[in-house]
Amino acid sequence: MTNHQWPLTQEILCSDGAARRTRITTARGTFETPCFMPVGTRGAVKSLDAGDMAALGAEVVLGNTYHLMLRPGADVVHELGGLHAFSGITSHMLTDSGGFQVFSLDPKVDDDGVTFKSVYDGSAHRLTPERAVDVQALIGADIQMVLDVCAPLPSPDAVIRVALERTSAWAGRAKSHFVETAGASAQNLFGIVQGGVDVAMRAESAQRTVDVGFAGYGIGGLSVGEPRHEMLPALAAAAAWLPVNKPRYVMGLGDPVGVIESIALGADMFDCVAPTRVARHGGIMTSYGKLHIKNAKHARDTGPLDDQCSCPVCAKYSRGYLRHLMNVSEPTALRLASIHNLAFMFRLIDGAKTAIESGTFTDYRAAVASVWP
Repeated sequence: MTNHQWPLTQEILCSDGAARRTRITTARGTFETPCFMPVGTRGAVKSLDAGDMAALGAEVVLGNTYHLMLRPGADVVHELGGLHAFSGITSHMLTDSGGFQVFSLDPKVDDDGVTFKSVYDGSAHRLTPERAVDVQALIGADIQMVLDVCAPLPSPDAVIRVALERTSAWAGRAKSHFVETAGASAQNLFGIVQGGVDVAMRAESAQRTVDVGFAGYGIGGLSVGEPRHEMLPALAAAAAWLPVNKPRYVMGLGDPVGVIESIALGADMFDCVAPTRVARHGGIMTSYGKLHIKNAKHARDTGPLDDQCSCPVCAKYSRGYLRHLMNVSEPTALRLASIHNLAFMFRLIDGAKTAIESGTFTDYRAAVASVWP
């Protein structure tokens, strides 16, 4: 089942240990990894627009299948030209399957699929592996993800086992349906590895997902509250079985140390709402750690948010000004803080790329860990 020719290739440009810098080519063009992907849940990153994404240099932006299929509807997105035309975003785009959101709602799950209620109006909806492929084909991102079962952590081994088995079975069904219905398209389908923090189940899930054969591989069900000393061995166990010439995407990971430690294990792609979410609450990511801009000590501070940052916010505005905007609930504050935090994440990733290329990734990894918890 591994013989489908995907319109995606990955070239390893250089490496430092397991950390690697690569170039991914699709029908849309190219992007480089390591890569942090902002999350545009409903077709936009909150408080930002397509122009902001372009100015920041975002190479891949996520759309959320669960939300888009409910509002405005995948058929509406399709009729309006697909996700790129709909949102105005010109970079690569990826849609998750909606599985994470669905499984956070305590849905009814069976071997065939999952039934859940809309958070908007309470209406009932059904997702199967095949339906998830069809919905994402309508939305039209460059990369779509299979429907998986994301068990909460911690969970008993029996619960993790059921999630693994269903994820594996659904992966095969999703690929078969994709090849049959959308295989000639420019889209790519990524499989997802589950298994909780059990290294043996992670390895098994990775092997079984690779046996199905995908354009790339997501590592799901991590970064959901488990401690890092449990997450990283599970990630390493999965990565050991994933092809070296296929993208490895750690889903939902966005803390600086977690990202850098995952790059050290050979991971390529990351997404998380955290940088923009904490920004909306006054949390500022800096070269010196996290700064709480609402604190009174910043009221008369004329300095930038981060004197090591060259983003447009740091180039123009003071800490005192941003604190004022935050404390009077001025919406502009959310936009400025979000732009800065995403610029920080992109700078973090650029630093990793440079360190991998120069063979100094170990030093870079230690420097990040010395600042961030």
